[in-house]
Amino acid sequence: MTPSLERLSAGLRAAVEGAEPGLEAANELCSACVELLGMDGAAVSMVHEGVSRGTFGASGDDGRRLDEYQFTFGEGPCLDAVSHRRSVLAPDLDAPTETRWPLFSDAALHDGVRAVFALPIMITSACVGALDLFRAEPGGWRGEQAAGAALAARLASQPLLDLLTADLTGDEQSRPDEWATVTAADMDRVEVYQATGILIAQLDVDAAEAAVRLRAHAMATGQTASEVGIAIIERRLFLDRDGGRGDPAGGPA
Repeated sequence: MTPSLERLSAGLRAAVEGAEPGLEAANELCSACVELLGMDGAAVSMVHEGVSRGTFGASGDDGRRLDEYQFTFGEGPCLDAVSHRRSVLAPDLDAPTETRWPLFSDAALHDGVRAVFALPIMITSACVGALDLFRAEPGGWRGEQAAGAALAARLASQPLLDLLTADLTGDEQSRPDEWATVTAADMDRVEVYQATGILIAQLDVDAAEAAVRLRAHAMATGQTASEVGIAIIERRLFLDRDGGRGDPAGGPA
C-alpha cells in the first residue's frame, strides 16, 4: 500500500536533506523512491542535447543498468521525457501497442522490468535530466504514486544543481571522495569515448563508425555501451575490421 502523500513527502525530503550533497543525495533519493513508491528500481539520468550523458544516481546496480540501456540504444522513456518536457509512462512494455522503444523494451523485459515511468528534472527553465522509475509488475500509478513521483523529480534537481555548481566553482571540498572524479564534464561516459578513440586507431575508421561498431557489439552481446568500452580499454575485447570480435589475450572478454 502506498503511504499517504504527507508521509511520501516527508520520506523523500528526508532522503535528500539527510545525505551529503550531490551523488549521495541522488542515490538516497532513488532508494527512497523504491521503498516509498513501490518500485523495483530508480535512476537519475543527465541528458543534454537529446543524448543520455550519464547515470548520476541510482537505487542500485539494476537501476543503473536499466538507465544505461537508454544511452546504449539511443532511445527510451527518459530521453522522451526530456525532449517533450513531460512525464512519459509505459505501464506495460510487453503490451502489443507499446512500440516506442523496441531495443530498450527488449532489454528491460529481459531484465524482468515491465513498467517504466520517466519524469523530467528541471533546473529553472532548463530540462537537465529525468527520474526513471522501474517496476517488475505491469500497471499504472496507484494511490499517491503519481504525486510522490512528481515530488521526487522536483527534489532530484537539487543534487544535480549541486553537481553543476561544484563543477563550475571547482569546489572539490563539496564533493564526497567517491565522487571526486564525477563532474558535469565527466558525465559523458568517458569509458565509451576512450574506447572509441582506441577503435579509431585500431580499425582506421572515423569517430562515427567507431561509435556505431561499439554500440552494435553492445546490442549484439546484451551488454551496455559502457561495459563494452571498459572491455576495450582493458584490452579484453578487440573488434576487428569486419565487425567481429577477437581477444588478444586468448581468453573470454
